[in-house]
Amino acid sequence: MENRLSFSNPVITLLTDFGTQDYFVAAMKGMILSINPTANIVDISHDIPPQDIQAAAFTLLCCYKSFPAGTIHVAVVDPGVGSDRKPILIQCAQQFFVGPDNGIFNWICAREKDWGAIHLTNDQFFRHPVSNSFHGRDIFAPVAAALSMGSAPAAFGEPLKDIVQLESLAPSAISENTIQGRIIHIDHFGNCVTTFTRADLAPGKVAHSWKLLVNDREINSFRDFFSEAGNNEIFCIFGSAGFLEISARDASAAEILNLKRGQSLLFVSAALTEINARCN
Repeated sequence: MENRLSFSNPVITLLTDFGTQDYFVAAMKGMILSINPTANIVDISHDIPPQDIQAAAFTLLCCYKSFPAGTIHVAVVDPGVGSDRKPILIQCAQQFFVGPDNGIFNWICAREKDWGAIHLTNDQFFRHPVSNSFHGRDIFAPVAAALSMGSAPAAFGEPLKDIVQLESLAPSAISENTIQGRIIHIDHFGNCVTTFTRADLAPGKVAHSWKLLVNDREINSFRDFFSEAGNNEIFCIFGSAGFLEISARDASAAEILNLKRGQSLLFVSAALTEINARCN
């Protein structure tokens, strides 16, 4: 890992499932500011569903590239707090990621490929006593603050070769005419984000030669803009995060189609109508 002294007072982001009703977020910010009074703290979200590691991983995956080099991301969705799961620091994409080793950073590392991890074992950087239920305040916040003050990543512990992995985002090819993926997120508007990207589909062929099969529905309408669709029309569109989304004009596609996160999808050649049975 590189020494992070080259970054001057970087942004520290917070992503948690703590909500804003309790004191947890304030306690983390207070700990950071106690170490670095000029810290620039940005809230990504504190409304991740409780213990939902995949939701946190997806949210961070969609926004980390919007932050400048040297940013320190603290992500605390941690159902294993107090267990033997490791607290870790990852350096990747010229940024830093601090949190539990439970898969929360895996999709970013898989995308970037070049990453390094440290097992946070040097308790000189921790708040004491360390609570068994609040590592966000007692380990991750003070480590992030120390990083922002110029401490080198190697000072926090020993390198890790492997980290916990989530289910891969890469769709699987069933045949040359069939690709299987799944829904990985349903947003506030009811748009269903899939695992398919432009790279997964032959350029220029999607709107003419492919269709998406979900439940008993065939979706063969592809739009570049929401305004192109008719009211309540179900269509596919590449969203701002780079993934194909199932959407509806002025309505919730998730509600109309009764879709859930994790649901399997098939992209098939438009000629292969008999594959429809495989989505049932």
